[in-house]
Formats: sequence, C-alpha cells, structure tokens
Amino acid sequence: MSDNTFTVRGATIIDGSGSAGVKNDVVIVDGKIAEVGKVIKGNERGKIVDASDLTLSPGFIDMHAHSDLAVISDHEHLSKVTQGVTLEVVGQDGLSYVPSDDTTLAVLRDQLFGWNADPTGIDWTFRSVKDYLSIVDRGAAVNVAYLIPHGNVRMLACGNEPGDASPEQLKHQLALVEDGMKQGAVGMSGGLTYVPAMYASNEEISKLAAVVAKYGGFYSPHHRNYGANFLEAVDECIEISRSSKCALNLTHCHMSAPIFYDKTELLFEALAKAELDGIDVTLDTYPYLAGSTYLHALLPSWCQAGGKEAMRLRIIDPQNRLKIINNLNVTGSDGNQGGVVNWSCIVIAGVTQKHNEKYVGVYLIEAAKAEGKEPVEFYLDLIVDEDFKISCILHSGYEPNVRAIMQHPKHMVGTDGILSGNRPHPRGYGTFARYLGVYAREEKILTMEGAINRMTGRPAKRLSLKDRGLIRPGYIADLTLFDAATVKDRATYEEPRVPAAGFEHVWISGIKTLNSGKRTGELPGRAIRSNS
Repeated sequence: MSDNTFTVRGATIIDGSGSAGVKNDVVIVDGKIAEVGKVIKGNERGKIVDASDLTLSPGFIDMHAHSDLAVISDHEHLSKVTQGVTLEVVGQDGLSYVPSDDTTLAVLRDQLFGWNADPTGIDWTFRSVKDYLSIVDRGAAVNVAYLIPHGNVRMLACGNEPGDASPEQLKHQLALVEDGMKQGAVGMSGGLTYVPAMYASNEEISKLAAVVAKYGGFYSPHHRNYGANFLEAVDECIEISRSSKCALNLTHCHMSAPIFYDKTELLFEALAKAELDGIDVTLDTYPYLAGSTYLHALLPSWCQAGGKEAMRLRIIDPQNRLKIINNLNVTGSDGNQGGVVNWSCIVIAGVTQKHNEKYVGVYLIEAAKAEGKEPVEFYLDLIVDEDFKISCILHSGYEPNVRAIMQHPKHMVGTDGILSGNRPHPRGYGTFARYLGVYAREEKILTMEGAINRMTGRPAKRLSLKDRGLIRPGYIADLTLFDAATVKDRATYEEPRVPAAGFEHVWISGIKTLNSGKRTGELPGRAIRSNS
C-alpha cells in the first residue's frame, strides 16, 4: 500500500465550500480523495488516522505570498507548512525574478533583497516562467502558482525609466505576457507604487491584462495608492478590469488611512457597482494592522529611476537630496502613497551591516534621535549605508476596518509574508492561524466554515482549480488536519518566526509535509500551471 493511501477517521470535516462542518470519514487512495462518508470498520484503506477531536479541511491557499525564493531554497519552509498551507501564489506586487535577462535579474536581486534576501544555493540560470516553474517541479514544501510581474515585463521592455512605452516597447511587453501565460502563469500582478510598474499608464496595463484574460487569468494589483486616494486607486483597478475584460483581485486591500476609518462601506459600494457591471472582482487581506516592505520603497519614483546606483548618486548629491527631503517631508512622495512620511510609524526590520543590527526592532524616529539626526537625514544615510538592502515594518491601520473587510463575501486570505530579515513581520508565520484562532473561534467575526472558505474554496475558484480547494471525491488530497480548539498564531513582532500551534498533519497529494506538528522533510509540492 502506498504512503499516499490512508483513511482519516472521525474528523469534523469543513469541506471548503462554506457549508457547516460534519463528522465524517475520508478515504484517500493514491493521493486523491476516494470517499467522503461513514466508512464501515474493516473497509478502511491504508493507515488509519484517528481524527475524532480534530478538524479536516482542504489545504490552505496563500493568495499573496513573497516566498518566490524560499520555495526553491528552503525545503523546510516552516512558515507556511506549520500553519496548513499547501499552495502559495508568488510573483506578487509586480516584481519577482522572471521573466528577466542577465541585466534585469541583477537589478531585481538588488531591488528585492528587502523582501526575499538572496539565499545561497540557488541556481540563478532561470530566466522565464517556464524555467522557474520547472525548478519548483523538482520538489518543494508547498505547491506554487505564479503571477507574471508587470514590473519585470516593463523593465525588460522599457528599462527602469519613467515615461510611456513606445509602440515597440508595448509590443515587447505583450509578447512577454503572452509567453508567460502560455508557460503556465495564472495571471499578472501589478506594483503600482513600485518602480518601474508605477511609471505605466492605465492604458498600457489594460492592454497587457487583455492578454491575461485571453488565457483565463486574473490581474492582481498592488494599488497605486493605499492612502488618501485609496478609493480612486480602487476605481482605477476596476476600470482596467472593465476595459480589458480581465478578472481582478485587489491585493492586500486594506483601508488604513485615517480618512477612511469606519468608512469601509465606500469600498463595498465600489465593489458592488463593479459586480453589477459584470466585473469579476475579489480581494485579499492579512489580519494585522502593520505592513512591510523594503525601506527605500518610500522614495519618490523620480529618485528610484535607473536603479540602485542612480538612486545613490541622487541621494548624495546636495541639490537632489534637498528635493528628496522636500518630497518626503513636505509635498509627499508617490513611493509613500502620495503623502509625507510618518517617521514615527516605521520600524527597522532587516539589515545587512553588523553595525546597524542595533537598530533592528527600533522605531526609525528613535534610532535617528539616538544618532542626533533628523529622521529624514538618518533614513537617507541608512538606506545608502545598507546598499538599499534593508526592510521595514510600517505600523498603521485600523482594526474595525480590518474586521469589516474580512467579512466581505469576496474576501480571501493572503499573508503578504516577507520571510527574510532579522525581524520580519509576523504575518508570514501567523496569518492563517490568526484568522482561525482569533477571528473565528475567539471573536466570532467569522465562522470557522467561513474562515476556511476564504482560505480554500474561494481562492481555488479564483485560480480556476478544478480539483483543489474542496473535500470532494476525485479531488487531490491537499489536506490540513488541525485542532480548532487550540489553533493559535504565536508569531509576534518581537519573535516573528514562531510557528503556529494546533496543526497536526498536512498533506499534499496525500504525502505528509507535517506529521504531529513536525516537518517531515517530504517535498511533494509542484508548480500549479494555468494550462495544466
């Protein structure tokens, strides 16, 4: 009898559809669900897993992950396996590592260091979506789906410079998107506050999204603004979806600006109108108030043009430095949602220089005070000293809005998990457990069935998966077995890499990746392609 043939006996089955949980048995044969129902004693298949006090659900799907390098370099991948994740969607926020060429890959590795670091042991010969997914197919801790990052596409065609794409450059981008979709990408991501995607016009993005639509994919943008112009940014994304006829997922769709406190109905009205107009729109969030990114993302886009060395020269040039300071402190920076920077909300998360480790976990404004500098001067000196390889956590947000948005019927779960750095955001290790333990069991903001639907059935539908996301006969046995009474996120801002509690077993295609709460070492994860 194969290892991926077994019987789960007596679990409370929450099947991913949103329906009420039912005590039942599940038979798995050769990695697929063969039977759901009461199995007569003696008719079990394979090893019997006693789950009488536990909950069985489909494996969780992380709709917004930054594990692009982790899934091919970290075979343990405890952040996700220990909280029941069996599939991650990477290539997010318009920036990843493919498609690329030698020149752009070098730029991207520098630019994304604050998200993903630069792990050792990676064979950096991959340049296409096909190449990357083939590496995943060698074996990973989770399944992986990939979004074509618009920033990569624009960088290849237009460089890192502002301005509209020429007809030839647009043609080049269209071909790159088409190639990526043919090679298995599930859609396209946008990073509209990140260079170089933020330089693109809506017309350019719409034409690219139309190609994605042709292959049944979706557009998943980091909006152009999460601040005071949040609603205009949402409308912009909806209009791109409308004109391209491409499905839309609004990624980490938080309303954190004070102007929108207790005004989530404005977002919901925009979504309802879009749906009435026939637009297929969803959204994802994580259950925390703070965000996280690389620290130099706050710079105005004109300063970031041309890559790292160009940024450095502008920052050290006295005239340009004054202009940068004026943008950050007075007029507002498009890298900071168009607003001035609130230096008091920024915590330094990851550094590379030994002499800067004393700042990790420290608010930037306090670090600047200790050095006798103005916050903006300290910030500019620090990012240059760190060679732009520094990450941060930005404390903002409003809990009632977080709770209201997670209850929306189009809501799904995405960690936005940045796993690298000295002290990263705890969302990478805690998101799924936090939804289940805090918002479902304790606060009852969601039902347990509703929370799991947001982690399984809904994202599977968004990804057009026909054999994952539900517990049904014939479906692939990507499964999570956990204790609903004890499931808990344990990662904190002070200790962000503490695995979640309450997860017993996790299977991918019937192969255990987690056994009695411990990582098994198995690597059954594979690429999930749009055309597979």
